[in-house]
Amino acid sequence: MTAVAEIKDLRVEVDGGRAIVDGVSLCVLPGRVTALVGASGSGKSTTGLALLGEYPQGARVTGEVRAPGGLVGYVPQHPGAALNPARRVGALLRDIARGRVRSLPRPERRAAARELTIRALADAQLPEGEALLRRHPHQLSGGQQQRVVLAQALLLGARVVVADEPTTGQDALTKRRIVDQLAAIARQGIGVVLLSHDLDVVRALADDVLVLHGGRVVESGPAQELWRAPRHPWTVELLAADGVVADGTVAAAAPAASSGAQEVLRVRDLTARHRGSGRKAVHVPELALHAGEMLALVGRSGSGKTTLARCLAGLHRDHHGEIHLDGTPLPRSLRDRDRGQLAAVQYVFQDARAAFDEHRPVRDQVARTAVRLRGADREQARAEALSTLTSLGLGDDLVRRCPDRLSGGELQRAALARALLARPKVLICDEITSGLDAVTRRGILDTLTGLLNDRDDLALVLITHDLATAATAARIAVLDAGELVEQGPADRVLASPRHPFTASLVEATGGLAAGPARLP
Repeated sequence: MTAVAEIKDLRVEVDGGRAIVDGVSLCVLPGRVTALVGASGSGKSTTGLALLGEYPQGARVTGEVRAPGGLVGYVPQHPGAALNPARRVGALLRDIARGRVRSLPRPERRAAARELTIRALADAQLPEGEALLRRHPHQLSGGQQQRVVLAQALLLGARVVVADEPTTGQDALTKRRIVDQLAAIARQGIGVVLLSHDLDVVRALADDVLVLHGGRVVESGPAQELWRAPRHPWTVELLAADGVVADGTVAAAAPAASSGAQEVLRVRDLTARHRGSGRKAVHVPELALHAGEMLALVGRSGSGKTTLARCLAGLHRDHHGEIHLDGTPLPRSLRDRDRGQLAAVQYVFQDARAAFDEHRPVRDQVARTAVRLRGADREQARAEALSTLTSLGLGDDLVRRCPDRLSGGELQRAALARALLARPKVLICDEITSGLDAVTRRGILDTLTGLLNDRDDLALVLITHDLATAATAARIAVLDAGELVEQGPADRVLASPRHPFTASLVEATGGLAAGPARLP
């Protein structure tokens, strides 16, 4: 087959000669999915974007990039940013369709443009209908926005589609739909380049895999051969760190808190509402958390996981019901909590980079927590910050830098250190492994488990869409459409789910992990 896109010996240098991609070559064939896999900073996004002629500002580029098949489409990780918020979906698509039929006689253009639009919507697995076409991008879910961007690429006649981390932050059911969608695109003879850290999705979709590490391709070949017999140590480590085993099952890894452990937090009849609209966001009849325990909150986007956690932390005040810390009611608002209550419940956000001041050294920002919440003097706080950061694998030289010099995984560790300096009783971790490769994710989860082993007075709430990550916890609570539908020991919930929604998540996770043969 003739390649629809090729890269030969690509080298991309930044910062006066530092190579972020070094000698990378790939060949994209029609109707096949080529996956680029690697950790953050491995060079996969730079390589994928090279197919579109996009490079970091000021980069020096050598090598050859060709797309003889024609136009290259791009589906970004955050598709909402790629859509004009002021225009309706129908207008965004019809503008492109009209450009395709410009050569037709004027009376025929309108019908032809509509036919092209409908066909692109169907190919992107979007329901055709005036209701959807009348919406603005912000009125669509993330998955719908993604499919609109894909429909735009198809309307333009793209023969290659670069999908950049299309499943990041998505639950197993949504991941499965994305896999189906990209597989359908490939069946049309379009070459798909998948940039992903999600090995479940890569297993289910890829025909060929390139593993990148430090800007170089360390291993490549047909997907099934690579899964069966990886050769490079980094590939072996990557597969070993993956949380879902080959047969698609997920095993619980963390021991439950002992039966005599002290209850740290209890929620009773809590109902939270969306600000402004007053619509119910989440309802939890009863939920308890004990010292030494990790509780995973699981559910798809919009299920109420984060709203519940923000209620616990005092960041969402529009709720009623009871939240007790050590048997004492917690004020609804952060502003009404005293310094001890502020320190007791700490929140680690999904986007660690956005939670740091980009102009101040990481160590100083971590130390500030001990000064503000515990009254420690500055020198004591700096020493404690360095000790905590070091225990989490971050050296003194690294944490003296500003946040932009740290990787995503390193910043997540720094965010953990900052929360720990408050000496909390409850630590809430909101999707902190989302977007991280398997090795980095495994390291973060091992760190959390180690914290519980070292501090028997600490309890963890782990918010996640991913069952393999949830398996690290002792207990799992499942939310769907704002309702707590199931909770219990992790091994029981994963092995014998009692609610249909939980069962569907477990089934979808197994289907992805088992590969294309298991997918509908």
